[in-house]
Amino acid sequence: MFLYQLINFFFAASKKEEDSKYDLSLYKRGDLLEVPRTLFTHFGIYLGDNRVAHLIPDILPAISKNKSAIAKMVTNNRLLLGVISKVASVRVDSVADFAYGSEILINHMDKVCSQPALDGDEVARRAEKLLGSVTYSLLWYNCEHYVMYCRYGMAISYQTYQFCTTVRKIVCSRLTAYLTALCGVGTMLYLGCVTPLMVLPTLLISFTIWMAA
Repeated sequence: MFLYQLINFFFAASKKEEDSKYDLSLYKRGDLLEVPRTLFTHFGIYLGDNRVAHLIPDILPAISKNKSAIAKMVTNNRLLLGVISKVASVRVDSVADFAYGSEILINHMDKVCSQPALDGDEVARRAEKLLGSVTYSLLWYNCEHYVMYCRYGMAISYQTYQFCTTVRKIVCSRLTAYLTALCGVGTMLYLGCVTPLMVLPTLLISFTIWMAA
């Protein structure tokens, strides 16, 4: 019993120290909070009273009905598995749990988005209205789409745009066209079937990539 109380004491102390890392007086209801997390930037809407609404992938609700376990901070492992399985929810966490130890940027997207921000209460109201389970898509509906809709009225993601632009530059390049042609020719020579039926698709694909580059 004593050991259990001692463990709880240290856990509570560490939790209090973690919470105190963030000055809640800096945040206003409707603020857009932004933190780096794993391979991407994570976004949330501050609701007030140390509460942040954010859309986050999480595998746990798909494999467990334990509400107390699901309510705990979403770890990176839970998050990454949620991305793969496309399971997510808009949930409310404390600032510390949302930030996951990272520094927080406040309303940084105001400098990027040409659309003016909505009133703070309206932003928070939208964020609260969308609480619950959602179908997650890394490209078409992620945490940035959610907060951009809440704060600016349009569900867009600059991260997705930059990612797609990068992929397009890689895929639609002259080097890719050359490699595609070489792979096609190499495959035909290896299989010993240099026929019009094999040559035509190789040339067509390589030509299409070349023209798109």
